[in-house]
Amino acid sequence: MPTTVLNHVQQLRTDRGLTQQQLADAVGVSRQSINSIERNRYVPSLPLALAIAQVFGRPTDEIFSLEEEP
Repeated sequence: MPTTVLNHVQQLRTDRGLTQQQLADAVGVSRQSINSIERNRYVPSLPLALAIAQVFGRPTDEIFSLEEEP
């Protein structure tokens, strides 16, 4: 059963007033990686997802979710 990983990274980032570069610097990746995650073009590794969750002070399942494809 194929699934897609959805996320709320962009919404959380803009709510915090962070730029993509600031979030990227905080988690140790490039701005392009954050852009790809926000556009659902790239699924972050578990360590990166946990780092993003730590920056936002939220559990990973509040940021990332699975959606089954028909």
